[in-house]
Amino acid sequence: MQSRHRIFAEDLLLAAEGEDHFDRVPDSLVLIIFNKLADARSLGRCSAVSRRFNALVPLVDDACLRIDRVIPADGADGGAGADALGLAGAPRPRAVLSHLLKAMLQAVLKPFAHCDAKSGAGAHGGKHAQLQHHSPAQVLKNFSSIRNLRMELPVSDVGTDDGVILKWKAVFGSTLQSCVILGGTKVERAAGGTHASVPAAAAADSDATGDDSGSIPESFYTNGGLKLRVVWTISSLIAAATRHYLLREIVKEHPTLEQVALTDAHGQGTLSMGRDQLKEFRDKPLAAAAAANRTQVPACNMKLRYAPLLELSDGTRIHGATLVVIKPVGEAGGIGGGRKELDDFVADTFDGPFREAVGVLSKRRTYLLEMNGF
Repeated sequence: MQSRHRIFAEDLLLAAEGEDHFDRVPDSLVLIIFNKLADARSLGRCSAVSRRFNALVPLVDDACLRIDRVIPADGADGGAGADALGLAGAPRPRAVLSHLLKAMLQAVLKPFAHCDAKSGAGAHGGKHAQLQHHSPAQVLKNFSSIRNLRMELPVSDVGTDDGVILKWKAVFGSTLQSCVILGGTKVERAAGGTHASVPAAAAADSDATGDDSGSIPESFYTNGGLKLRVVWTISSLIAAATRHYLLREIVKEHPTLEQVALTDAHGQGTLSMGRDQLKEFRDKPLAAAAAANRTQVPACNMKLRYAPLLELSDGTRIHGATLVVIKPVGEAGGIGGGRKELDDFVADTFDGPFREAVGVLSKRRTYLLEMNGF
């Protein structure tokens, strides 16, 4: 058996003769390793190891970029969605709904312009200049063959109260194609047959648990339940449109892209674009909103389903469970067009207990809403 000293000496001799064991590893295997690594910043460090690695790193198919800083948008989107949002078939007058919308618009949070080094001006110009080297486009500029890109923001866009669950997934081409939102005022798990105390908002949502017809109880309109769901919907759409706007330069500079997912570390929302959506994004002009650095949201039809209390098979209880499915007006006949594809998209949107929640809510009574573009 060779001693460690002898092995080490032989390695030194080989190195002195100019033989590098890494040269024996074929490029195809190195690329497989790099694709498994995926992290864009780690790949950047690998490219500094050798000339060979520097030549191979730009050829990876898969990349993941975790954005570490965000920049608040300069202006509020106070005028967004200011037009009426009508609830078809609901026994509420337009005046009441308009009042709810005005209150909702005051509660919508400002979206984030995530690491967008080219947005903003004036007093914020210095901040953008300092962060330019952190922008996604700058980090990814040397990758020439990316097919699958995943980007992760450090925080979620939509602020919620403690205990509230809000998850969304949106698909964009040059504009919004579909969006699914799942929300609940309180999520809890059964423990020893008892449940934790429930906040007032969740308790109000649970007032009508005895009614299993799928109808929305009257209290939903009077205790702020409808206003809260409108806030969730508008805020999620603004967040998705802001993320979509961030991708414009990346998509333009990387024609090999086939799949893009823009998520956040908290798992609240996901913006998704496939091959067809990316092609549309490149071929059609982007309609930017006038008041903010985001894509304009078109007029939409929405389906809302609600359950005061949803109990799942694993013991999870969701108070005020709400499912909203959104599709632009006029696209494939509105929200009813391409129904099978849309239903499949909705069913596969979330994982774990939230997937079951979507399935249960999809069987409940549907309420139709219409929303003007903003």
